[in-house]
Amino acid sequence: MSTEAKVIKTKIPDPAPSPEVLLGLVHEALAEIKAKDTSEIDVRGKTSVCDYMLIASGTSSRHVKSIADEVIRFVKKAGMQPLGVEGEREAEWVLVDLGDVLVHIMLPRVREFYAIERLWTVGDQPPGEGDDELASEDDDVDGARRA
Repeated sequence: MSTEAKVIKTKIPDPAPSPEVLLGLVHEALAEIKAKDTSEIDVRGKTSVCDYMLIASGTSSRHVKSIADEVIRFVKKAGMQPLGVEGEREAEWVLVDLGDVLVHIMLPRVREFYAIERLWTVGDQPPGEGDDELASEDDDVDGARRA
């Protein structure tokens, strides 16, 4: 009782669009469908998987799916096909792989749980920049410093 695997035929225009062009298309699509809390992370030099990650939130699983569909529609209009799309059925976290750009669209609770922004930006701040935040976390309720 095996099911036949879907084959996604990818088509990359010649010349392929630059990551910056893809970013522009994705930002345009996200704005068009009113994605929430869009964040862009430059991961060049951190991974060879992609150059940029865009993370956005949807207000419901239907909105998350619609955002992913809009990103795909904008990319197809530019003559490209996504390399892959994952998570469309559940639509809590949909990943659209555009090669040099990965787009993560998530429900807010899923985004908060996985904290991808924090994962990919660790070490980006120069030493001493986040010290004020750490100091306030170590303060007691009445403002006394904990040992």
